[in-house]
Amino acid sequence: MNKKIAFLVNSEKCLGCHTCEVACKNNYQYEPYMRWRKVHDIPDNAFSKPLRAYASLACNHCEDPACLKACPVGAYKKLANGIVFHDDNLCIGCKMCVMACPYQVPEYSVKLKIVQKCNLCHQRIDKNELPFCVQACPVGAISIIDRDSGIDRYASKNIPGFVHTGTHPSTRFILPNIGQQVKRSDY
Repeated sequence: MNKKIAFLVNSEKCLGCHTCEVACKNNYQYEPYMRWRKVHDIPDNAFSKPLRAYASLACNHCEDPACLKACPVGAYKKLANGIVFHDDNLCIGCKMCVMACPYQVPEYSVKLKIVQKCNLCHQRIDKNELPFCVQACPVGAISIIDRDSGIDRYASKNIPGFVHTGTHPSTRFILPNIGQQVKRSDY
């Protein structure tokens, strides 16, 4: 039986350095304006104390993907391991998935005249290798988890600024530890 994989984003560790974005772009060579992984600033006032924090997001490989439902030609499929796979060869570039995705993940390639998105480096996962973004992160702020491992006991389904919808996104988050902030007297 295949395990269901997902991204775990640790905002306690994320530096906001964008290395994950660059690794993805360098390896897939998509157009300059496209970003399959995006580092977001978490609003400074999102927690009980002022805090500078980040969340690196890509496709959420939802349990009930809106992109898959909206695609009129079946270019999306849900793989046994939970990856929402987009087949560029089947895509007709209609952008229905772009409009349907509540996370604004699929992006239209003007050059190729199709939509593209993160496929969680499925070809690397199949060879027991890490996705490029995970491998490149200098502090280990992104990892791959088994969704059925009890991760929800300590990881959150939400982070401030993340719109949680009825698609049941698989991405999980480690929130910043507010109590462990450096105090002025500590330095």
